Amino acid sequence: MNNKILLQRRDMGRLVLAGALLLGAATAFVRPAYAADEAPDALVKRLSSDVLETIKADSSIKAGDVNKIMLLVDSKIMPNVNFQRMTASAVGPAWRQATPEQQKRLQEEFKALLVRTYAGALDQVVDQTVTVRPFRGSADDKEVLVRTEIQGRGEPVQLDYRLEKTPGQGAGWKVYNLNVLGVWLVDTYRTQFAQEINKSGIDGLITALASRNKSNTKS
Repeated sequence: MNNKILLQRRDMGRLVLAGALLLGAATAFVRPAYAADEAPDALVKRLSSDVLETIKADSSIKAGDVNKIMLLVDSKIMPNVNFQRMTASAVGPAWRQATPEQQKRLQEEFKALLVRTYAGALDQVVDQTVTVRPFRGSADDKEVLVRTEIQGRGEPVQLDYRLEKTPGQGAGWKVYNLNVLGVWLVDTYRTQFAQEINKSGIDGLITALASRNKSNTKS
């Protein structure tokens, strides 16, 4: 699959903040009680601001320390993202035919791909701020769209989130997709993954992702 698995390098500048805001926080989720009480737009605003400040203040994260970023993802981010839904959507219809072990491997390799894709570009985070656009959701919504804009050097970056309300009282909202400048992350990977699945099946996709991640580790 070569570089088709990765987003094009020219898009990294546009997507780095998406990856950072989704995958790079240290302190954003240390207060889980908020998630159950906050409106989704207030939640996104607080988390986005916290993440940006954390990245700016932590030189090792800005330098792309993958091990530290991965640890933070596992402990702080993953409980607040429906990553199974994100991975299943990226894999597409083939997800339903995958065994539980294959699904587990796909989630692991997809997470590693996202972390390693964005880790090397976190040094682009300098003086950005987050503005949440007017929210049009209602109290009864189970899924919502929260639109934000990242402002800093250069042109503003559109960054939108799709969130779902987790069943059960106090469960809060979870992110399951995000949009950068009109491109949904899950949709982008779905197209790329489908090409590999059509060629080599689920195991072929897992192998290609694992190979790409190992290559990134050595580079």
